[in-house]
Amino acid sequence: QVQLVESGGGLVQAGGSLRLSCAASGLPFSRYGMGWFRQAPGKEREFVAAISRSVGSTYYADSVKGRFTISRDNAKNTVYLQMNSLKPEDTAVYYCAARYMIVVTTTETTDYWGQGTQVTVSS
Repeated sequence: QVQLVESGGGLVQAGGSLRLSCAASGLPFSRYGMGWFRQAPGKEREFVAAISRSVGSTYYADSVKGRFTISRDNAKNTVYLQMNSLKPEDTAVYYCAARYMIVVTTTETTDYWGQGTQVTVSS
């Protein structure tokens, strides 16, 4: 059974930082492109960041470029999202996503989802 378990969310003031983690199990982690998406109340789930299988390529939404960094540790089956200079508009539930062999940048092509972790940025 595939599981993606996010952690690290919480409440932070604007300008602060958080580091999200997603621990994967039940799948050959190194064969999966991994990504992060977020969903704010009343809005659709949107792409945030993605990383390829081989840790060679990363992709970011324009709204987080320069502030967020995605990384992965294939030995620990874990993907991370370092979020700096947080803004109130970053408030959302953040979801980990996995796609077999290919970078995951759209909700339609995601194979597996985590349960989400809440990030709240106060002004």
